[in-house]
Amino acid sequence: MRAVAQRVARAQVRVEGATVANLETGLLALVGVAEGDGERDAHWLAEKLVHLRVFRDAQGRMNRSLLEAGAGLGVVSQFTLLGDCRKGRRSSYDGAAAPEVAAQRIEELVAHARALGAVVVTGVFRAQMEVELLNDGPVTLLLDSRGVF
Repeated sequence: MRAVAQRVARAQVRVEGATVANLETGLLALVGVAEGDGERDAHWLAEKLVHLRVFRDAQGRMNRSLLEAGAGLGVVSQFTLLGDCRKGRRSSYDGAAAPEVAAQRIEELVAHARALGAVVVTGVFRAQMEVELLNDGPVTLLLDSRGVF
């Protein structure tokens, strides 16, 4: 599984003009599921997102997790993170998991993050979403359960 995680001052997800998720102070994770990803990948990513030390401590250093900071986690499925743009001008999504599998992995990620104590909000799987965010820092991190980066 692959994610782009951004520390946000706020974020909002809308579907067809209706707000489906609001996040105040937290991490917004855009998440792609690769073919072959399993429950282990979902748990790894949940653990990483919940425990990343990217929130400021009393000295202003990034030294606290979202749990320690009282922040939330936003999870938005985004298969385009698996796009391969190395050849030509149109990206290939052959490496992305089938939608049914991806939905299950996203659900496992969210459930595990909640089990760890995180407050989690989500987008709507397979919907056309508008994601609006105010990046705090800016802090943006790339995560990959297979260690690609």
